Amino acid sequence: MEIRTANIKDADIIIDFQQKMAKETENLELSTQTLYAGVHAVFEDSSKGTYYVAEENGKVIASLMTTYEWSDWRNGCVLWIQSVYVLPEFRKQGVYKHMYEHLKQTVIKSDKYLGLRLYVDLSNKPAQKVYTKLGMNGEHYKLFEWFK
Repeated sequence: MEIRTANIKDADIIIDFQQKMAKETENLELSTQTLYAGVHAVFEDSSKGTYYVAEENGKVIASLMTTYEWSDWRNGCVLWIQSVYVLPEFRKQGVYKHMYEHLKQTVIKSDKYLGLRLYVDLSNKPAQKVYTKLGMNGEHYKLFEWFK
């Protein structure tokens, strides 16, 4: 398995993964047009984020995106892990673990990144177990949000 930074050629599979993830986790139907524009915006402006994919035998089997949060308290940047999707037939095989370890090593080797964060739907118990097993702590913050 190879973990690599995604490129524009991966956009269609990332769009497909995001539609599947939204349907599976929140029973949402995402607008293909909006999602297309959103994914392409990341590739056009790296300040918005970075996509990563996992490949096995040349097939993309998972993707995730990182975005950036400046921490004035720590004088550095925290990477937020978002939009995680692993094809169902590749789940429970350590795919996300490999992706997470890739990101963790990126942070360890970097002078500008301080750590990793993510949020998870409260009902997504399997994902919470995975994150806990990898040493992430979900006890420090509770996420509040507002969207128009």
